[in-house]
Amino acid sequence: MANTIASRVYRDKYRSETISTLLRGAMVTEAITSVDRSNNKRIQSPYGSTPTVTVQALAGTYTPADFTTTDENLDVTDEFIVAEHVMDFQELLSRFDLFASRTEQMAFNVAKKIDEFVLNNLCEDGTGTYTTPAGGFTTAANVNVIFSNIVSQLSGYSEGYFGNMYCVVENTDLVGIIQAGATNGFNNSDMVLKNGRVSNWMGVDIYVVRTGTFTDATVGTKTWTNSGHRVAGVKNISTVGMPGGVKTEEKMVSGKTGMEVVTYGYIGYKHWTPTLAQTIDITIA
Repeated sequence: MANTIASRVYRDKYRSETISTLLRGAMVTEAITSVDRSNNKRIQSPYGSTPTVTVQALAGTYTPADFTTTDENLDVTDEFIVAEHVMDFQELLSRFDLFASRTEQMAFNVAKKIDEFVLNNLCEDGTGTYTTPAGGFTTAANVNVIFSNIVSQLSGYSEGYFGNMYCVVENTDLVGIIQAGATNGFNNSDMVLKNGRVSNWMGVDIYVVRTGTFTDATVGTKTWTNSGHRVAGVKNISTVGMPGGVKTEEKMVSGKTGMEVVTYGYIGYKHWTPTLAQTIDITIA
């Protein structure tokens, strides 16, 4: 029994570490938001009133303005969980490492669900808006127009300097982006024709998720209507709280052979008020 428990504890630790590593590489959320894995179920980020700067003649007088602060909190509101019952004979009869395979598949499915949760919330909360020309990203002639409008909206903010902007699209949008890239300058077109992908346009980093990520749905405590939407903005101006990161456990199943493998974690999201305009809810026309 001691060996069994020790083995299970080791596997739980291995799974948790493996999933955490895979998540960091697989989540778009990791690249565009600030992810807090501390054990805090509430993150506080008060902000102050905007300073007013005046210009006046030399030796003039001034009147100090009142300074106010507003409390703002991120609360962990939801949990994500995936659980499977793996029977002993499935492990014994499999001709590959079922344990490692399921761990990896769980990690990527968790990553997809977290991205869906965060990206749709960004669409809902961002106060920047833009509607694409007809055809959206799938029409190559639109791509320069769309990205120039994104850059225009995000430029001028202290957080929005080049190298810190992003746009998240679905995989079907790549049709127009790749076609535009293949005919847009020698260096760019050579890279696109060789690799079949475009990672940056006009200083905006491009991230790709699967079709159906932007949806009309209720997930946990959140409800959104984002079918036909995409999102762009400045990186790291919103926060995702995942206290303790992702955990994995094995549990005995009463009355059955095998083990129940559970991967779970807690999540909260907050787009901080002072930077709401720096996230753009893009509507595909």
